[in-house]
Amino acid sequence: MIELIHSDCVTAMREKIDCESVDLTVTSPPYDKLRSYNGNNDQWGEHVWKAVIAELYRVTKTGGVVVWVVGDATVKGSETGTSFKQALWAMECGFRLHDTMIYQTNKPPQTHRRYEQCWEYMFVFSKSSPTTFNRITIKSENAGQKRTATMRQDGDGLSKRSAKGFVKERKPLTNIWYLPRGRMRDKRSIEHPATFPNKLAYDQIISWSNEGDTVLDPFMGSGTTGVACQNLSRSFIGIELDSDYMEIARERIGQPLGRPERKNNAVACCREKCARNDSVNCDCGRQALHNADWRKAG
Repeated sequence: MIELIHSDCVTAMREKIDCESVDLTVTSPPYDKLRSYNGNNDQWGEHVWKAVIAELYRVTKTGGVVVWVVGDATVKGSETGTSFKQALWAMECGFRLHDTMIYQTNKPPQTHRRYEQCWEYMFVFSKSSPTTFNRITIKSENAGQKRTATMRQDGDGLSKRSAKGFVKERKPLTNIWYLPRGRMRDKRSIEHPATFPNKLAYDQIISWSNEGDTVLDPFMGSGTTGVACQNLSRSFIGIELDSDYMEIARERIGQPLGRPERKNNAVACCREKCARNDSVNCDCGRQALHNADWRKAG
C-alpha cells in the first residue's frame, strides 16, 4: 500500500492518520532555514516542529520508532542547537531517545573558522522499547584470526583478561554510517535541494521494521523513503506540502495522489477532548497532544 498526501504534515496527520497506526517514521525535517524549499521556508519554525513531533508520538505504535535526520544552521557564528531542542522535546512528548546515530558524508568544503562539517544527526526515537531491530552486520577486518587478550581496569591497576576463540566473519554495524553524497540517487531525486542517500533510507527501514509494516515520511520531498519502502515490501504514507516535490515523488514512486479522510469516532472524540486540554479523559492517553501547542500550526 502506497499513499501520498499533498498537504502540510500536521494537518494530514491529525485528519488522516489514526492513533498507534505507524510502525516506523524515517524523515528529515527542514534544517532551520538552511536551504530554500521553493519559498516555503517561512512556514517552518518551532511551533511547527513541536506540533509535528507531538503528532508523530500519537500516530506511532507502542514499540514503534522515529528516525529523525537533522542538522543545524550556523547563524551569526553560532550553531542554532535546534536539533538538540527537537530531541529534548521528543522526550518531553513521551519518546525515548533510543540512539543518537551519525550520518557522515563527504560535504563540500566551506570557508570558515571551524573544522569542516561532515555529519548530521540521526536521532532514533522509540515509543517504549523498539519491537523490531534487524541488526545490520558487516564483514570483520580480522575475520578468522585468533582473539587476543585484553587489559581491563581491576581496582587500582590493570589485569590481563583472556580471550578464547576466533574473530567471527561478520560484526555489527556501528551507529556512525558513512554514506557518500551522490550515490544511489536518480536524476529526479536531486531536483530536491536536500535529499539523503537511498541507502540511508533502506538501511533504517530494514533495521526498524519488517515486511508489511507501515512507514511514514511527513517531509517526503522527492520520495526517497517511499521508493525504499516500495522495494522492501513496506506500506508507505508520504506527506509533502510543495506541489513540485510532490510531483517528483509521485513519478519516482509511481502512485496517484490522495488518501481519504479517516472516519474514526474514537479519534475524533479524542481530539475534541485534547482541544479542551482534557488530559484525564483523553481517549488516546498520550501526553504529547497536551504538551504541544499544536493548534498554532493548523
